[in-house]
Amino acid sequence: MNFLTKINGARRHNQSCLCVGLDPEPGKLPPGVGVYDFCRAIIGATYNLVCAYKPNIAFFEALGSEGWSVLKQVIESVPKNIPVILDAKRGDIGNTAKAYARAAFDELGVDAITVNPYMGYDSIEPFIEYRDKGVFVLCRTSNPGAADFQSLVFEGKPLFQIVADKVETWNKNGNLGLVVGATQPEELKAIRQAHPSLPLLIPGVGAQGGSLELAVKYSHTGDGLAVINVSRQVIYASSGADFAAAARNAVLSLRDEINRFIPE
Repeated sequence: MNFLTKINGARRHNQSCLCVGLDPEPGKLPPGVGVYDFCRAIIGATYNLVCAYKPNIAFFEALGSEGWSVLKQVIESVPKNIPVILDAKRGDIGNTAKAYARAAFDELGVDAITVNPYMGYDSIEPFIEYRDKGVFVLCRTSNPGAADFQSLVFEGKPLFQIVADKVETWNKNGNLGLVVGATQPEELKAIRQAHPSLPLLIPGVGAQGGSLELAVKYSHTGDGLAVINVSRQVIYASSGADFAAAARNAVLSLRDEINRFIPE
């Protein structure tokens, strides 16, 4: 089963376009709860309300030698019908990229990954060659410094639009998508209008301040998949023993709000 089939199946079954980001910071976890148990509890409380999970590899690498094992256990705890998108933002020369792709897809067994296009096509080609896996290319990110490079204009177009155009031409296997932040809704709108069929992974709502309503309305005007990612607003909905129940309530509220905003 390829990534798009899997995520569309989860989306229909759970009536959800919501992806939960798993960004566990030990200092923010409830007392006595480890990273694996925390993530497993979040997944157990929300798996029937989401279309995907997105663990951020950095928070697991920061655990030291045990981090890789914990990440693998977390991925394996996700129900098989729910895809896992690894937030790794990889992008390096071809031979190194091949190793990164093997690590993500063969060793960890994730369904999709985020990649950085700065080094060009050959740096992400090894990921694209995994035809059944999804590859989300950073396009217009949600962080404040994104405009330093992504909004630079070349031959009448900002760089983020050039990236989106390139990704469209690279999408030979039909497994590419774009990461487009919710913090710049007009740019999200322009990207969706220019590329109505490309899947979009949309961070930036919640803690980063992006408008959920505009993110949903502007990303659902084409026929491409649109996935809204929320991390801190969900996983840190409570710092107490009820953290999993609080996460479920937050996801339920967000899912229903997203569904209300989807244009008919």
